[in-house]
Amino acid sequence: MSASPSTAMNLAQQEAVNYLHGPCLVLAGAGSGKTRVITHKIGRLIQMGMPGQRIAAITFTNKAAAEMRERAKGLIGKAASDVLICTFHALGVRMLRANGAALGLKPQFSILDTDDVTSILKDAGGTTDAATARAWQWTISAWKSAGLNGAEALAVASNDSERIAAAVMGRYEERLTAYQSVDFDDLISLPLKLLREHPEVRATWQARMGHVLVDEYQDTNATQYEMLKLLVGCEPDGSRARHLDGDARFTAVGDDDQSIYGWRGATLDNLKKLPLDFPSLKVVTLEQNYRSTSAILRAANNVIGPNPKLYPKNLWSDLGEGEPVRVVDADNEEHEAERVVARIQSLRVEGTLAQAGAQFKELRDFAVLYRANHQAKPFEKALRKANIPYKVSGGQSFFDRAEIRDLCAWFRLWANNDDDPAFLRAVTTPKRGIGHQTLGSLGVFASRYKLSLFEALFSSSLGSVLPARALGSLHEFGRFVNDLQFRARHTEGAENARVFLTDWLKDIGYEKHLFDGEESEKIAAAKWGNVMEFCDWIAQRCGGQVVDAAGVSDIREIKNLLEVSQTIALLSTISEREQDQNVVTLSTLHASKGLEWPHVMLVGVTEGMLPFKMSDGADALGGTSRADESANEDMAERLQEERRLMYVGITRAQRSLAVSWTKRRKKGRELVSASPSRFIAEMGLDQATTKEDPREKLRALRAEFAARAEAATLAKP
Repeated sequence: MSASPSTAMNLAQQEAVNYLHGPCLVLAGAGSGKTRVITHKIGRLIQMGMPGQRIAAITFTNKAAAEMRERAKGLIGKAASDVLICTFHALGVRMLRANGAALGLKPQFSILDTDDVTSILKDAGGTTDAATARAWQWTISAWKSAGLNGAEALAVASNDSERIAAAVMGRYEERLTAYQSVDFDDLISLPLKLLREHPEVRATWQARMGHVLVDEYQDTNATQYEMLKLLVGCEPDGSRARHLDGDARFTAVGDDDQSIYGWRGATLDNLKKLPLDFPSLKVVTLEQNYRSTSAILRAANNVIGPNPKLYPKNLWSDLGEGEPVRVVDADNEEHEAERVVARIQSLRVEGTLAQAGAQFKELRDFAVLYRANHQAKPFEKALRKANIPYKVSGGQSFFDRAEIRDLCAWFRLWANNDDDPAFLRAVTTPKRGIGHQTLGSLGVFASRYKLSLFEALFSSSLGSVLPARALGSLHEFGRFVNDLQFRARHTEGAENARVFLTDWLKDIGYEKHLFDGEESEKIAAAKWGNVMEFCDWIAQRCGGQVVDAAGVSDIREIKNLLEVSQTIALLSTISEREQDQNVVTLSTLHASKGLEWPHVMLVGVTEGMLPFKMSDGADALGGTSRADESANEDMAERLQEERRLMYVGITRAQRSLAVSWTKRRKKGRELVSASPSRFIAEMGLDQATTKEDPREKLRALRAEFAARAEAATLAKP
């Protein structure tokens, strides 16, 4: 590394980077350069002699990991490729592939997606109702995030509904074991079990982890925190591992003001526990914001002010005062959408927003943020009417498309023959003359002898329950899968993978399957295009080429197709599809976290929406009975998280921020009166400068330009 890692950093950032010999908590306010601190700290550790293989940086999304990997590579060079930069779940997969045999898992276990889990829960609970299965799924996920298994969940279940869910959980666990499969929660809970119950595995991973850096620490749940403690040198009883010298070496980077995932298990208790579990913890606070103007930060600080503080901080910026934060009121959602479009158009007109910078006029510089997905619809309509291109962030994942899920089922079956959900999808998509009756008989036979469906179809006694023709069709499918598995294991490199995948799709007639199944040829062609794009992406990975979210190619180890197929379930999006789209972004507040735009419009900021449905109990805070106290405490915590969500929305803005609310909003089919969110008042804005009507502004600008054009025409000789 040619430059000192502390070059061009402020004093607090330098302090965080240079503290290497013990546990460190970096409280990184919004826009305060946390990724810079993490990448520079990786560089500093390598500079001081720690091998890259002994450094792990853990993030929460594949996109964040890709960005961190690229920035580390730009700073450190080739040595960065040795550093393990991945998500918690990807680390869990790595641990289970290496050591899962201790838990009875084969290295080629399958990772189930949400639909597979729902299907298995329906079977385990004896229901055909998807809503019931999804409710069980949420409950079971919460129990797993808290570190409970089915038996432990049954012991703590407090009512009949929870007892039923716990019983279903027990049967669900049995099925996962039989299928040699795990769900996403297992990618944390099972590695934790490995570390707790197998001292030799724990010692191996502790020796490997010279320093662990955790990004977005405030988003960790209880099991992730326990996993972190065991990785950095703690024993299950809380003592320090004897085979390791010195104090725990980790850096947790987070912000308690941006903790907005309580509904999925994230807990601020993990921040409270750090100084108790690690008394030598060093705390460094980053308060200088490099993203937003002072006007925006003042509103953010004012909003978050009423929340109780674990560690007080106050964001500040040297980017100047900037444009005042605007508040826009509207009659209803359609009127609000019209005003948002007018604001986008007015800000893009030459000569406006001088302080915001003339360079921020591309469509990609604008974002519309809202509390819930359903709020996007009127803004989509208004943008289409104005011929302004847009994208809805957090929409359907590429991997959620039926055609991609079909192919992934085949890949999963190659990698793990015991994956029954994958078997059932592959054997019926496209149809191969194997009917439901045959599959039903196969399923009964497999259950009786405790075999997977794939194992059962080769059983010598299966012929006693199936006719010869059906048996022959199953054997043909089984031999085909075995052949594909063998060839996939021996197919390396991009070109070989492309040839394999093309031939395979022809063999199963997948293109014909798509066109036969769609009335619209255009839709079928689009689906086939997705399939081709997916296969090309798989081939690139076989060739060792990975294109990250920034569009930068990174050549790594060439792999065979079977190895690549095992990683697919961890990837939530094909990042190449998101490159360089010059469009307006529509996004929920939750999906916007970690992102930023020059111009942000925070919409639908009414009571009942943001904060979300607080009116039922918000005014009752201060009740006297024990039940009231418990309810009020829960309501207070919900309000604090909603306030943090508002804070996250405000701090996405770099140069200008408009906050809008509607006097009436839809509730079902009716329009009901609405009032501005309490958070608007809490922003503490100067009332003389906050009201704005973008349509009037746009009309005035158009009139001004028309007058200039007319004057120029009259001035011509």
